[in-house]
Amino acid sequence: MISIREGLLIFIAVSEAVLGVLGNGFIGLVNCVDYVKNKKFSMIGFILTGLATSRVFLILLIITDGLIKLFSPDMYYSGKLIDFISYSWIIINQSSIWFATSLSIFYFLKIANFSHHIFLWLKGRINRVLHLLMGSLFISWLFTFPQIARIINDNRMRSGNTTWDFNMPKSMFITKQILVNLGVILLFTLCLVTCFLLIVSLWRHNRRMQMKITGPRDPSTEAHVKAMKVLISFIFLFILYFIGIVIEIVCFNMPENRLLFIFGMTTAAIYPWGHSLILILGNSKLKRASLRALQRCKFCEAGTRLTAAQ
Repeated sequence: MISIREGLLIFIAVSEAVLGVLGNGFIGLVNCVDYVKNKKFSMIGFILTGLATSRVFLILLIITDGLIKLFSPDMYYSGKLIDFISYSWIIINQSSIWFATSLSIFYFLKIANFSHHIFLWLKGRINRVLHLLMGSLFISWLFTFPQIARIINDNRMRSGNTTWDFNMPKSMFITKQILVNLGVILLFTLCLVTCFLLIVSLWRHNRRMQMKITGPRDPSTEAHVKAMKVLISFIFLFILYFIGIVIEIVCFNMPENRLLFIFGMTTAAIYPWGHSLILILGNSKLKRASLRALQRCKFCEAGTRLTAAQ
């Protein structure tokens, strides 16, 4: 039986999933339409489209994985389903974090202002940096897949059948999880570092502008303040996502702790839809497209009402 608190958290998680699919689907659609019109993908367009696509699959995987664990645990922990979900999780989760890291690095190299020669060298080679980062994603996959396969095989050899064994020592479980998620941890750290450095650069610029201007804020200063708020919001959501994933991983060996697991699932699902909303509001092209879409929806609603009245 599902308790009231568990049911409420599941409802919130499913609602977040719906909003996330709609928001990220919208971002992907706008960039694809822009590609069809211009016959080329800009680097930022490619990153946003990849980020939105990977997040749609990420949201669906988080919710599907959670609901099957809750309502059909026997089916989940036996057979090949857990294998499929484990490999899918590696590809989708690491791809999503890679695109998020690429986005933060792109904005960092485009917007930040540092005089260090390493930064200036990287700033003139943004495309090379992102291609190198893509290579790191494939290396991470090559390292992670054997780790996952080893964990699955060792578990089945230990349990003697196809059912998952929950009696793994905690130290061994933690070590294996760190090895499996090493690439994710490195990308996550890189993303946070670049966001922090970009915030520092924007804060310095904003302080210099405030010292020079005694009157009202100019549009440039307002844009920098807005960018800092967006970055801080992104960092907060990103950290929430990792907290939620850590809670789900901890609950993997504690299947009886359903409420904590559902809380982790709900917390993890905040980031994919929350950041899509931030991207739509913070990107002028996406914001204009969303306003046009809302206007069309209003016109369609008004036309439906008029038809019904006649």
